[in-house]
Amino acid sequence: MTVSGPLPRHRLARFSFNQATAKHWPLADVVAGCAEAGVPGIGLWREPVAEYGLARAAKLVRDAGLTVTSLCRGGFFTADGWRTENRAAIDEAAALGTATLVLVSGGLPAGSRDVDGARRMVADAIGELVPYAQSAGVRLAIEPLHPMFCADRCVVATLGQALDIAEQFPVDAVGVVVDAYHVWWDDRVYAQIARAGERIAAFQVCDWVTPLPEGVLLGRALPGAGCIELRRLREAVDAAGWTGPVEVEVFHADVWARPGREVLAESIAGYLDHVA
Repeated sequence: MTVSGPLPRHRLARFSFNQATAKHWPLADVVAGCAEAGVPGIGLWREPVAEYGLARAAKLVRDAGLTVTSLCRGGFFTADGWRTENRAAIDEAAALGTATLVLVSGGLPAGSRDVDGARRMVADAIGELVPYAQSAGVRLAIEPLHPMFCADRCVVATLGQALDIAEQFPVDAVGVVVDAYHVWWDDRVYAQIARAGERIAAFQVCDWVTPLPEGVLLGRALPGAGCIELRRLREAVDAAGWTGPVEVEVFHADVWARPGREVLAESIAGYLDHVA
């Protein structure tokens, strides 16, 4: 499918474009492109928002009629300064009008091999943040990352582990992120999605292609270019009760090198063909 011009609104009612998918597209241009294409939602990242200016970014998105579906990211609870950084992230999410702050937990503390202890640190840190997040009207959304990121980026490696932490707190305070890239491989993922139910706070899609690039972080592809059963995952989160947005979020150097409008158009096409 090729997409040119805005589609009927109902076709894109749940579609959200995460700005990381077109990393080098300036924020004002991303927002304008989404509005022109009839895209209702956008996922934002803290760094480009800070560069543009928090208040300016909030007004930009609001004036364009877009909904901020999530803010990335808080977390990294095993690093120094996590309290200050996460409180700032909560404040930014509230200012942008999104109720969802995505948390990437962080890897092992420096010099540590204690992964179980690191996961306990994550749970304790989230518990400390819950009252502050609730007072701001922001839900903390724990994102499990693929196990290959466990050492340096995220000790929460499965949806089940994320739920084990989230379920210690009120459902409206702490939820989980179902990101296709990180969970598709897990033979228990569909049972865990059903278990998650109303804990699902965000659903993100992309595709998995090999060989993975050096460093592996930028190994994502646009929907339909790889091997993930994206529609099956979407049907599973729907069956669990999720009616919210579906964010396309891709990290890949080749995708980032392309014009933003082209990437947006292909993201929409991939969503319609392989997810919706």
